[in-house]
Amino acid sequence: MKQPKKTKKETLEMTSFAALQRSASIVAGEVHKILGPHNLTVSQFGVMEALYIYGPMYQRDLAEQILKTTGNITTVIDNLEKHELVKRVREVKDRRYFQVILTPEGDKLIRKIFPSHVKRVGQVMDLLSPEEQEEFKRLCLKLEQSIEEK
Repeated sequence: MKQPKKTKKETLEMTSFAALQRSASIVAGEVHKILGPHNLTVSQFGVMEALYIYGPMYQRDLAEQILKTTGNITTVIDNLEKHELVKRVREVKDRRYFQVILTPEGDKLIRKIFPSHVKRVGQVMDLLSPEEQEEFKRLCLKLEQSIEEK
């Protein structure tokens, strides 16, 4: 594919950011292709994956884990509940809080999908050498930590 000519308005920062956005979008799209046949959105899969890995969680913690707002996570969980993949369980000690848990149906589905997800992530990331993956991870963490420190 032919690269467009740079203009004076395009700085290294802007082209680097554009490359990051573009590659993240392409990679995520490739990795998440497995979700379509299961009628799951990326956010729904993220919730199920978090519950599968970490166990029951509060909605607020789920939102933080998958980088969604608390308002958005409510909608995601509502839709997962409609499909009987998760359920909310009222906290015994403080009835204002709900924990979200996988239902048996949700557990069965995530156990079916998760190995394919891990395999596909591996296939995509293996396009980089182990050293490149380490450097990539280091740079991503550096960006993340720098922003969080501000």
